[in-house]
Order: sequence, then structure tokens, then C-alpha cells
Amino acid sequence: MKATLILSLLFCFSSANAQLKKADLILNDITIVDVANNKLIPHQTVVIVKDRILEVGAKAIGKKYQTSQLILSTGKFIMPSLWDMHVHFGGDTLKEENKWLLPLYLAAGVTAVRDCAGDISLEVLAWKKSIANGQLEGPTIFTSGPKLEGPKSIWPGDLEIANETEMNLALDSLKKLQVDFIKITDNALDPALFLASIKASRKRGWKVSGHAPVQYTLNELSDAGLSTVEHLSYLLRAASKDEKHITLARRQGTISAKDANDQLMQTMDSVTAMRNFKMLAANGTAVVPTMNGSRVVSYLDQNNHQQDDYLKYLGPALKRTYNWRVDRAAKDNPVAIAARHQNFETAAHLIPWLYQAGVPFLAGTDAGYLNSYNYPGIGLHQEMAMMVHYGLSIHEALKASVINGPAFFNLSKDFGAVAPNKVADLLILDANPLANIQNTQKINSLIRKGVYLDRKALDKLLSDTEQKVKTKEAAENKGSKI
Repeated sequence: MKATLILSLLFCFSSANAQLKKADLILNDITIVDVANNKLIPHQTVVIVKDRILEVGAKAIGKKYQTSQLILSTGKFIMPSLWDMHVHFGGDTLKEENKWLLPLYLAAGVTAVRDCAGDISLEVLAWKKSIANGQLEGPTIFTSGPKLEGPKSIWPGDLEIANETEMNLALDSLKKLQVDFIKITDNALDPALFLASIKASRKRGWKVSGHAPVQYTLNELSDAGLSTVEHLSYLLRAASKDEKHITLARRQGTISAKDANDQLMQTMDSVTAMRNFKMLAANGTAVVPTMNGSRVVSYLDQNNHQQDDYLKYLGPALKRTYNWRVDRAAKDNPVAIAARHQNFETAAHLIPWLYQAGVPFLAGTDAGYLNSYNYPGIGLHQEMAMMVHYGLSIHEALKASVINGPAFFNLSKDFGAVAPNKVADLLILDANPLANIQNTQKINSLIRKGVYLDRKALDKLLSDTEQKVKTKEAAENKGSKI
């Protein structure tokens, strides 16, 4: 009788276990940050299988699963991980040091970056593939490949085009590279060809990001199909009552760039701005403000960043690429310095108008080589904080990264929420980011494609990078003494 009872109990226990579903990772009693709806959902369980979220619900759902990795997460906050929608990799002799930047993004909770062109596109495309295959540690990379520019561009690596035949050949080459979007800048590119390139790229199915040549109004570029305006300063002219007049004068070559900028600054008007920004919004044209990098350069007179702790994670040669902006700023007299400050502040104060008009924001830093003290990884947190400081709500700043980032690539189905069937790229924080945007920097852990990286693992990404930098700096110092 006793033996029969024991066997019955064992059968019931084994049957119960057999009925439990298997999970790779369970987070128990965690607060979900619902970014889309700007609210918290406390005391939740998040169940992850492989690289996807299987189920989300009240704590009790965890009892349906067996797992070897159960994380008690009381007091923690979980949200989608971050996307930096404007970064750069570049410098033909800096490939190794650029590659060292990849773990810095993960350590800062950034699991996807949008590379907006440089001169090492083939390496970036190779890294993209290796990361996707799990052979390289780093964020998911979306890239434009080399950008379109005119003959004798000042930027190495550009695809230089002088006519529509060359434009189409360039787009053919980018199709072969399987780039994710098209980037166009206006340093040397003929304005009419700039407009034609937007239209041709959109016709081929790409979204288009770019600067905004002053020979066209922002609405003309938006109507042509420009998907994003990179850098907030380009939006200044759309706030000017004289935008059309100044644009025509630049198109005809009767006014200098400096005089045009001065006139734009003197003729800003909120009514004009709202009318033009609403037209951008109606077309779905987004803005990537890249405020953090602009702030750094604009205020180098107040902070030269030589004591920044984050410099220890950047290779010596990459840090030297910062010098050109620093040296140029050092030549400015007090009048020029004041103008730098004014230009930045005036552009930054467009943020509320853009938001009120319904223009979508994408959070991007412009971090990478050449862009002085605009740091990969941590820079995105600083960017979102700047957006909030100048008038965007915390909710909208978070959306600009974790929701609008994936949406740009039509990936909202897979990213942007802590919800079933979403990719398990998740950021776990020690404090509520909806209460204070600075709390995005209080990173407890990261889930990357379903793999749990605790604080120790994230710190190791940083320390390993720091050691590589120290080794290279020591070798350089030794070589200089020979």
C-alpha cells in the first residue's frame, strides 16, 4: 500500500513536470516599461525562448514553465533596448579601432545602430554579417554603405556622381552591396542631382536620409521623398519667413552661405515654422537631431573634454581624428564663439515646434570617428537627455529610439515593446526611465537575442576594450621612444 502511494506520487510529480513548458530564460516580478503607452506594468513575468519573447503576464504564469535561468527581478524595470539611428565608422587606417567600438554599444544597452556612411563600408558590411551570424559581439548594424556625393567630395569613401547616368550606376552598386537605406550629402553634389537621387532611390524602394542643400526648401526635399533630415540645424531655414527668397538666392549664387545663415536666423517665425513643419509631418519626413555632437563642438570653450573618463575606451588613432574640429574651434574669436552658442541654442529650441507639428523624431548621435567627444554607446543616453532638456517629453525621447528606430526599417512587428513574439533585445534598469531620462544609464543587465548579460558581463565588455586601448597606446609610446 505504502509503495503504491509513493509510486503514485512519483507518477504525478513526473507528469506535472512533463506538462511544464520549457523556457530558456524567465524574469520574475519585473516592471515593464510600456514605451508606446507611456506607462508602467508592475509585477510581471517575462518568458523567453531562444531569441524571442514567448509570453508576458502576471507572476503566476511562470509556474507553467521550467527553466535553468530564473531571474528574480523585483524592483527592476525592463524596456526594449536602444537604437542609435546615426553613427559612423570610418578611417581607412582605423579599422581595428572602429571594431573595438562595437562592444561599447552593447555595454550601453544599444543593440542596433544605423551606420550613416564612411570610408570602410566593406568592413562594416562584413561586421554586420558576422554579428547577425553570432560570430562577432556587437549591435545589429543597418548601413547605407558609401553615400552619394558630387565630384571632389571632401569626404573619403563617397560615391561621386556628376550626372544621372553615374547616379544610376552608383545605385546599382549599392543594390549589389545590399545596403539598408541611401545616404546623400550636399558638399559637392549638384543640387538638381541631389533631388533626382532622392526620387530615384525612393523609386527603387529605399528610404533616403541626408543633409538638406540650401538651394531647395525643406518642403521641396520632403515632397521629393527625403525620409529623414539629418542634423537639427538644417531645420532652421524652414522656420524662416524668408526661406523661399533665401533659397532662391542661394540657388542663383547671389548670396553667400554665411549671409544666408544670418538672414535665416534673423527671420525666424513660429507661425511659419509650424506651417512648414506640419508639411514635413504630413509627408512622414522625420528629423534626426544629433544634438549631442553639436553641443560638444559648440561649447568646446567651456569644456575641452580632456578629462572625460570615457576616453579610455577609444583607440589612440581614433581619438586623434577629433583634433580637426577642436583645432578649428580654437581659432574662433569671442564673436565666433558666441555665434556657435547662438546657432546651437536657436536650433535646439526648434524641438518643441517640431513635436507640436507632429514631425517624427529618431534618436541618433553622430558618434564615431571625426566627431569630437561624441561617444559611441553612452552618447545615445546623452542625446535623449538633450532632447528632453530642450522640450521633448521623456516618453517621446524614448520612442525616438526604441519605437521609431525599428519603424524606420519597417521592423515594428519584431521590436519596440516587451511583448510576445518580439525579439528579445531588452534593457533592464535599476530605476524608472519614465520618471527621469537619466535613469536609462542605470543599467542592471541586457538581454541580447535572448542571451542574458548581467552587470559583470557588461563591465567585462568595457574592461576588455579598455585593455586593448592600453595595449595599443603602450606600443605607440614604446615606438616613439625608439
